[in-house]
Amino acid sequence: MFSRVFGLSPVIPSPSALTAHLHAAGVAVVPHFRGDDLGWTAGELHLPAGGTPVYLERYLTREDNLRPDLNTFAAEIETCDYSAHVTDLMRRMIQTEQLITMRKPVDQSDEAALETVLVATCRYLAQATDGVYQMDGLGWFAADGTLLIQEY
Repeated sequence: MFSRVFGLSPVIPSPSALTAHLHAAGVAVVPHFRGDDLGWTAGELHLPAGGTPVYLERYLTREDNLRPDLNTFAAEIETCDYSAHVTDLMRRMIQTEQLITMRKPVDQSDEAALETVLVATCRYLAQATDGVYQMDGLGWFAADGTLLIQEY
């Protein structure tokens, strides 16, 4: 399962600030980030219980040809006419500057810590990039965690 953050701002979220945020949320992850001249491009958040880490990938709309993917997300959102947030979310897809994906590992023994890491990471990155986030099977959320569109 994946989670995705759609950021309107081109500001590069700080890996060290993200790590501090997760530690403050009660999960002492061990981070490993790598990047290039455009900032970090990938990362791993290793949980204390071991197992497969949470993998992060950061894509830039202008550099990584994301427009077709963003159009697909906008089309999916457009079908959610039961929500008052459809128009705003479609606008956000069009204006997205960066997309950060997170892959949920299936072999974590501490499911509570894993959920804390996923939600806290999404919220932090959405706030840092003036964005929203989507979690497979759950829905679309504002940076503060408010549910905007429930997935069915």
